[in-house]
Amino acid sequence: MTESERRSYFPRWRLKKEGVVAPDERLPWGQNIMLGIQHVLAMFGSTVVAPILMGFDPNTAIFFSGIGTLIFFLLVGGRVPSYLGSSFAFIAVVNVATHYMGSGPNPNIGVALGGIIVTGAIYALVGLVVMLLGYKWIDFLMPPVVTGAVVTAIGLNLASSAISQASSSAFDGWIAAITVLAVAVVAVFLPGWLRRLPILIGGIIGYIAYVIGSLMGLGPQIDFSKVEQAAWIGLPHFTAPSFSPNAISLIAPVVLILVVENAGHIKAVAAMTGQNIDKYMGRAFLGDGLATMIAGAGGGTGVTTYSENIGAMALSRIYSTLLFVVAAVMALLLSFCPKFGALIQTMPQGVLGGLSIVLFGLIAVSGGRIWIENNVDFSKSRNLMTAGVTLIIGSGMVGNAGITIGSISMGGIGVATIVAIILYQVLRERDSQPDEAVVADSAVGNEPLPEKKEPTSSRGR
Repeated sequence: MTESERRSYFPRWRLKKEGVVAPDERLPWGQNIMLGIQHVLAMFGSTVVAPILMGFDPNTAIFFSGIGTLIFFLLVGGRVPSYLGSSFAFIAVVNVATHYMGSGPNPNIGVALGGIIVTGAIYALVGLVVMLLGYKWIDFLMPPVVTGAVVTAIGLNLASSAISQASSSAFDGWIAAITVLAVAVVAVFLPGWLRRLPILIGGIIGYIAYVIGSLMGLGPQIDFSKVEQAAWIGLPHFTAPSFSPNAISLIAPVVLILVVENAGHIKAVAAMTGQNIDKYMGRAFLGDGLATMIAGAGGGTGVTTYSENIGAMALSRIYSTLLFVVAAVMALLLSFCPKFGALIQTMPQGVLGGLSIVLFGLIAVSGGRIWIENNVDFSKSRNLMTAGVTLIIGSGMVGNAGITIGSISMGGIGVATIVAIILYQVLRERDSQPDEAVVADSAVGNEPLPEKKEPTSSRGR
């Protein structure tokens, strides 16, 4: 990167036709568009499901996910590759605040939107604080052993939803297996740039396999009635917010979860790209917060950076931020086409489960990559304890499991993150000293290994 590129707000996006593509590089535009569509497919399921569970309009959520992604792109200067989709962290508190029973449109959506706006404002304020004070204090709270554990815990926490989708029936199980195999074959064996589209091509192969199997009587046929009834062109349904102190007090604490999730995602992307993007963390928080405020102002759900799209990047090894401009524009266009949205919602559970297994698995593995690339020393008991406890909590607290303190309701990912931060700080060495893996050795009944004869190093401390 030249000095002028470092000073410019946006990258130059140098053209690169093969190999790993960095955030400040780009593919030929035809490939950019196809990969952008792949990112739309990766985010679509969760971005649609979250608003449905809260009684929001899915098309409106898709619209604001596109708007939010463009806002995020502008705020980070095109330096951080991320897609912003509907956040699941809001579901429990929104349903409690609005007394929503889980079926049909939410009659009290206005008070939820007011709470979402306030949450976004607090989130944006956190971003401004990080921009003013720097991000080093986040590094202090979340060193590599913590961020690696949190990122892996995110993948493991999501694993149950992937398996649930893949095992909803015996037929779906076979379709999930076909989808996973198709994604793997495309990623490893297809020639040229087609190898960069494993999620898109694998998803299409899985869908076709489901249709063929259903026609053979192996499983239920896909119901296209909603696709037929949906209009080709339609406006998203916008709703005005109202502000209720009670709803705000219930929803606003979600900002804690959004901050730790976004920080974990940025660390994961940094590990995958090999670039230090921590310096954009404040801007990322600010962009996410502003996007959440704007979504709440018009009837959309709160948004967050998406694990699914991080998994898609890890698989394709294409990190160009321009892909997310394409994905955002596609999402905006799709939000005005209810028929296409209805078609995407016909995606069988087996196909979604197969894609999710791949995407969430890659997220979990990227946590291990953080440990390796930062030379985390697992001969240190504090590192073993921090990582081990975090992974068990993150993978064990799934579904509705979590903790509630006052008005704050926190799921497995949030709990795992807080535990990892606190545990590491409690166990942090005040004075550097040798530490053998007594925890691991005592667990298997062995004597501690003799101390390695290596030069004194502070790595992994």
